Amino acid sequence: MKTAGIFLIDGFEETEALTTVDILRRGGVLVEIISLMGRLDVRSKNNIHVTAEELFENAKDKKFDMIILPGGTVEIANHLGLRELIKKYDAERKLIGAICAAPVALAEAGILNGVKAVCYPTLENRLTGAVIGDHIVETDGHITTGKGPAITPFFALKLLEILCGKAIADEVAEGFLIPLIK
Repeated sequence: MKTAGIFLIDGFEETEALTTVDILRRGGVLVEIISLMGRLDVRSKNNIHVTAEELFENAKDKKFDMIILPGGTVEIANHLGLRELIKKYDAERKLIGAICAAPVALAEAGILNGVKAVCYPTLENRLTGAVIGDHIVETDGHITTGKGPAITPFFALKLLEILCGKAIADEVAEGFLIPLIK
């Protein structure tokens, strides 16, 4: 079974975090919700309280197949422990996903030099070293980025495809997206 850690900080975008967890779990990925706050209760951008399953201090040494950073606030870029974890995953060429404001954390960790990436459009100037992509979701090597809340299902389905293959991602998409567009 594939594993992923999703890291939440106060001000996170709930759509990006919870839709991603939902889609990945529908595809059979064991997703752990991790708090960067030193407490399990994390408040979203719209003051929705989410109870994380683990604290960063206890999860930082776990071996996930992928780490995922939802946006909502660039404060996620200021967490020094997470920055070191991003650098470690990059050095090992392990999978990293970030959406909306969170790709700024990748840039500040220094891992986007020459990498095609996207983020929330008003933050593109903070993606130091990145090549700004043309699509709503971009995958360049082991790094996948997405633009923002409205495209979260497509971002999450791409992460699922990377982790579990196209067939499983298509199966989840059939149940998740198709009823909305038919």
